[in-house]
Amino acid sequence: MATTTAATTASTAIQNKIATARTSLASNQETFLKLLTTQLKNQDPLSPTETTEMTSQITQMTGVEQQLVTNDLLSALVGMNEGGLSNALGMMDKLVTAQTDKSVLKSGQATWTYNQSRAGTAVKVEVLDQYGKTIATVLPEDMGKGDHTFTWNGKDTATGVQQPNGGAYTLRVTALDGEGSKITTSSKGRIEGIVTAITNENGVNMVTIGSTKVAVDAVIGVTNPPAA
Repeated sequence: MATTTAATTASTAIQNKIATARTSLASNQETFLKLLTTQLKNQDPLSPTETTEMTSQITQMTGVEQQLVTNDLLSALVGMNEGGLSNALGMMDKLVTAQTDKSVLKSGQATWTYNQSRAGTAVKVEVLDQYGKTIATVLPEDMGKGDHTFTWNGKDTATGVQQPNGGAYTLRVTALDGEGSKITTSSKGRIEGIVTAITNENGVNMVTIGSTKVAVDAVIGVTNPPAA
């Protein structure tokens, strides 16, 4: 899906319209002031331009420019909302799967995939809770370059306590080479659940899955929920 991209494009278009309008407004004001100065220099001393007339001309000129800016912004915002949020409404109450940096503990398990840009000699995988606290630490045997799959059993490695289902966790992978230099890594998790809310936050359409919010753009699957 390209909702986030569309929102970003719309936002950029709005900013460009604002910049163009301000430039146009400044140019028009400069031109108007030049004409006004010329008019004052060449006016008939016996019939000078009245102050109220000059003020009215300035007000009308700036008012028209500002109204044009307002119309453009409203059009852009309406187009953005119609193209994004309304489309996302079709996901309401649906069972969706989203690919994000988090994975939800379900049936005592949570799974991620992670990638190492090159082989390492020391790799540490940590599972972090929503507060950034390390819940589990694992030292995988496979430290080769490429994609890896990591499945967590839901247990706190320090206490052995099984964590409750439904919590969203993040994976942190630290890989080092033989010289102790860090190796670039990236990880992805999956969240599956029923969409309970749809919101627009800072121009990005979000869906709420359980207690976790993810961008609509991260959704990779939508199906009808299983029958009760």
